Amino acid sequence: MQITIKIQRYNPDIDDAPHYQEYSVEIDPNARLLDALMDIKRFQDGSLGFRKSCAHGVCGSDAMRINGQDGLACKTLVKDVAVNDGDTVVVEPLRYLPVQRDLIVDQSEFFAKYKAIKPYLINDEEVAEKERIQSPEERLVFDDSTNCILCASCYSACPVSEEHPSFIGPAAIAQAFRFLADSRDKGAEERLLVLDAEDGVWPCQNHFKCTQACPRSILITKRINQTKRMIKDWKGEK
Repeated sequence: MQITIKIQRYNPDIDDAPHYQEYSVEIDPNARLLDALMDIKRFQDGSLGFRKSCAHGVCGSDAMRINGQDGLACKTLVKDVAVNDGDTVVVEPLRYLPVQRDLIVDQSEFFAKYKAIKPYLINDEEVAEKERIQSPEERLVFDDSTNCILCASCYSACPVSEEHPSFIGPAAIAQAFRFLADSRDKGAEERLLVLDAEDGVWPCQNHFKCTQACPRSILITKRINQTKRMIKDWKGEK
């Protein structure tokens, strides 16, 4: 099928502001949007900038906005965003992160917020001889949160970030929950102090946009609300 890919372009070295550029692409409807972008870069415009790595939805590198929805180019089939010949697919960089060039954003702020919640096991007890035992039931409590690939799709999808730029964001909270709910972890207070703040969990308004955008089907909004409950329990509030 023949479709048009309308891409937001921006090169800070030569552009005063972002603009859109259209490319006509002949593509199999069962191909991925990433394939279309790679064809453009290979055969039409080598200056097009975007990130990619594994191309199988594992690394999270190619997150972007596709027809106004956040997701991975490698997990988006052309037929899901362009139904008929001649349809136009609009591709833009993730929101709320500075654009470095075209579809490439600076993720420094995203990862700084992620690091703030200390995304690693905290346990100063004597190291177990073999392993710290955890039952399947204990693991199940936070299991889906371990699937996060830090693609930042949820970060871009969250409307709270537009009105509250310092909001720590859904990915960071979901990853905080991953350790707060881990029976082996002893760092709850350190994380709850970070999350129980003006820029922590409380700006979340339950839009569910983060959950809808997550390519790994993590129940992010639910994890955020569970984290809010943990904070209230920690403070002895109802």
